[in-house]
Amino acid sequence: MQDKTWGTATAAMTARFKKNRKHPGGRGNTGGMHHHRILSDKYHPEYFGKVGMRYFHRLRNKFYRLAVNIDRLRSLIPDDIKKSAVACGDNSTPSIGVTQFGDFKILKRDAPAYQLLY
Repeated sequence: MQDKTWGTATAAMTARFKKNRKHPGGRGNTGGMHHHRILSDKYHPEYFGKVGMRYFHRLRNKFYRLAVNIDRLRSLIPDDIKKSAVACGDNSTPSIGVTQFGDFKILKRDAPAYQLLY
């Protein structure tokens, strides 16, 4: 004879496990400020909030500054000017206009062993 409680036992057992719903925590990045806040703060602490000052209608060409390292400046000097500077001695220093090469800012990484005017 079949047990009468067999059907209810399996129904109770499957109800213990969570059903696979489509969007149980919300769609996408929802709940970042609410129920997903703990993991957001743990792994991405600076994701929410504001940083810096607002700049309305920022035109990027005003801030266009290509940079060159100071140790690369010697490669911009033509060879004939290098030779004439060496022939004159330590008193002569070649000058470089870096804007004609498309650079607008000079970054100092290592100070060169030679003198330059830029």
